[in-house]
Amino acid sequence: MTDASIAQYADRGIRQRFDVLKSRYAERDGRMNKVASVRGGNYDEAFPGLFPSEWPKPIVANFIDTVARDLAEVIAPLPTFSCSQNNMTDDAKRTKADKRTIIANWYVAASKLGREMYAGADQYVTYGFLPFRVEPNFKDRRPHITVEDPMGSYPEFDRWGNCTAFARRFLKPTSELVAMFPEHADKLKNKNQGQYTPGDTMLEVVRWVDDKEEIMFVPERANLILAQTNNPLGRCPVVVARKPSFDGQQRGQFDDVLWVQMARAKFALLSLEAAHKAVEAPLFVPSDIQHFPIGGDAIIRTREPQNVRRAPIEMPQSAFAQAQSLDQEMRNGARYPEGRQGNIDASIITGRGVQALMGGFDTQIKTAQDVLADTFVEVLQMCFELDTKLWPLDSKEIKGQQNGNPYTIKYVPQRDIGTETGVEVTYGLMAGLDPNRALVWSLQALGADLVSKSFVRRNLPNSMNVKTEEELIDVERLREAGFQGVAAYVQSIPAMAAQGQDPTDVVTKLASIIESRKKGVPIETAIADAFAPPPPPPSPQTEAGVAGQQMPNELGSPGMPAPEGTPSGMPPGMQESGLPQGVAPGQAGMAPGGRPDMQTLLAGLSGSGAPNLSASVVRRQPA
Repeated sequence: MTDASIAQYADRGIRQRFDVLKSRYAERDGRMNKVASVRGGNYDEAFPGLFPSEWPKPIVANFIDTVARDLAEVIAPLPTFSCSQNNMTDDAKRTKADKRTIIANWYVAASKLGREMYAGADQYVTYGFLPFRVEPNFKDRRPHITVEDPMGSYPEFDRWGNCTAFARRFLKPTSELVAMFPEHADKLKNKNQGQYTPGDTMLEVVRWVDDKEEIMFVPERANLILAQTNNPLGRCPVVVARKPSFDGQQRGQFDDVLWVQMARAKFALLSLEAAHKAVEAPLFVPSDIQHFPIGGDAIIRTREPQNVRRAPIEMPQSAFAQAQSLDQEMRNGARYPEGRQGNIDASIITGRGVQALMGGFDTQIKTAQDVLADTFVEVLQMCFELDTKLWPLDSKEIKGQQNGNPYTIKYVPQRDIGTETGVEVTYGLMAGLDPNRALVWSLQALGADLVSKSFVRRNLPNSMNVKTEEELIDVERLREAGFQGVAAYVQSIPAMAAQGQDPTDVVTKLASIIESRKKGVPIETAIADAFAPPPPPPSPQTEAGVAGQQMPNELGSPGMPAPEGTPSGMPPGMQESGLPQGVAPGQAGMAPGGRPDMQTLLAGLSGSGAPNLSASVVRRQPA
């Protein structure tokens, strides 16, 4: 570290800014430490002297830890990351946007964000905020998304809520710091000031990052700077997801219910003590007993057995009511419905009672998803910017798997990303609905032309490569059209036989398609081979053609007279409308027999709002 760097560090007053942040968040740190101790089962650290030495641990379930884990497991699944806009009609723009979508999902997958979010969502619920830091991974030449631990984190915000600086303090053994920074070994061991401290002491290390640089220093060693690097982004690379708060303080889900949890634990100990005393209460015996045996199954001989009893120790009924009241207070304070654990006293026919019980839980999930979605947008924008600034002309290869299909693409950040850093992060428009209603809603919106199919695909609650999925759907539809064309062609056999024509060619083509499919040939290739035109004969007359005469074919042509009994200019078995015999005009393009599609089958709601998933087949003939 040069003298100029040290002077710049002192001029910017980073140590003073860190001290101010640490003092500002002192009350918050106290709450976080208490919650962490309770969740870890160390009740004595949070509330010393509350429990007797005989029972230093509570005998009730750790309700706070259970609720936090359940909420985290619901919030943790990642949303859908997409760079494509729904109004894109230019295929070139859509292809480029889909490529950026793959790059963004690669950032997420390479950072193992899906796995890290289970711990991150737990911390978000417990502490009320969750920092994300974007840093360069020079080994893999990519941005890396790190989920920071809120414990010991001190963000600094401007008036618009943007994080302008971020400090993270943690403890490290001196020996580990010496191994990491051997050039500062003497200063870390405090030898240069004649105050050498033997043993492996723990030192406080602070990592500070803002819009200009990132610095790691040790306050206990005269603000010793261990490392320093410039910030290529030009803004603080940290985004903080914060729970809504009425006073701007970062509060966790359980800050206000710790004492209720302690009361439940204390009450359980008192109930256990009362039961213990009731079992071991002294016996009342009549005066004729001279010998009193002790131990299990002891026999007491007396003429007045009705007078042998234990001293009654009665517990008031209000004590049991108080226990239930504490349980209810815990659920109210933690906003955790009883129905989440299966204790439901509601109608199982309509389910409206279940929905009412789960309403508070669902709103928490929706709020957390909204906050995290905005956070992920800014995080991925930073990833794009960092990739473009550090490796603008590097050609990178991405390999992965999406929806079970492996893919490999190459991209150059400056060419394929450039200034287009927009990202759309959605948990799906149907995330708050049950699966049946989500399906009905999407199908009804499609039927009313409110949204496009591409929009619905991009907002489904699962991740998919929309471009690839659309290509597969087009291929399936064209293959189905090929099937229907062959089927219509085969249906002309009865008409041809009735008119005295030879259907051998139709049968031969059908047999050729079947044999090709048995050999594993794709259906489109089998159809193309079966209907391939025969090679022209080598005679010069045939090659030149006969003037004024057109070559015939098995289906007929406009230049030849139509067979008797068929519409003019149409092949056998076809109507004047161009459809096969027996197919009504309203059924063109539909499944065989005019069967309705999935949308018509499923998009229905009953009068009470429940999804109607019954199916029916309707065939209509034109008047």
